[in-house]
Amino acid sequence: MMQERQEAIYRGMDKAVLDAAYNNTLAVRDSALLLQGFDARSAALRERHPAHLDLRYGNAPRNRIDYFAADRPGPLLVFIHGGYWQMRAKETFSFIAEGPLAHGFHVALIGYTLAPEQNLTGIVREVREGLAWLREHAPALGGDASHMFISGWSAGGHLTAMCLDEPGVAGGVAISGIYDLEPIRLCYLNEKLSLSDEEERMLSPLRLPPSARPLVLAYGCGELDELQRQSTSFASLRQALPGSLLPLPEHNHFTILNELASAQGAIMRSLTALRDERY
Repeated sequence: MMQERQEAIYRGMDKAVLDAAYNNTLAVRDSALLLQGFDARSAALRERHPAHLDLRYGNAPRNRIDYFAADRPGPLLVFIHGGYWQMRAKETFSFIAEGPLAHGFHVALIGYTLAPEQNLTGIVREVREGLAWLREHAPALGGDASHMFISGWSAGGHLTAMCLDEPGVAGGVAISGIYDLEPIRLCYLNEKLSLSDEEERMLSPLRLPPSARPLVLAYGCGELDELQRQSTSFASLRQALPGSLLPLPEHNHFTILNELASAQGAIMRSLTALRDERY
């Protein structure tokens, strides 16, 4: 008996194909081991920099910031973790601070409430509240809150793009981000996100007037095609604006973060170039 053909719901893909097109964990066979490595590296960094962890910026349990101070006053990198807005935590990604700290950046990682406990509108609001807290409190820790650079990975790349125009932000580096929420609303990821049509329109950077502040869009050439397309499509929208598209050969959705964590990494070099232009 022939299987009934499923209806295409997005760019010629049916629901099952679209689900697979955004499932990074299944696409990278050793993703669990890579995440374990992230946890171990992050724990080691937190042991070396224990002074300013879990600083509260709001009332929700995850409204906390980990702040890693450089050895002298300087610019501040704010990093937003990924996990499709419904997984992961800031603690897993502390290791990315290694590269920026080596170049004199202070580094802050913002935690936020995950879906389904919080909707995406609320998540964006929480990250903006975290940035507001840093504008007020980072100077006492040595960070120049008038020259903040924001970066994020996966869902954090989306949140980076959404917060690029916040006061004090001088530029951003979005890594393997999501900039059009339509496929997210149509695939398995929406089971916890419950995106409304309005949220899809109002929180998709590809559908909003682009910020004039510089934005580097990095992605791995070994990532899923849809993840690559998200970055290249957003770069096309921004082609007349400051910033660049940064394809990184041989990297997948997880290994790409090593290019920020390494002091000599390609993403780290883009970040220092932004600082040198704007600071």
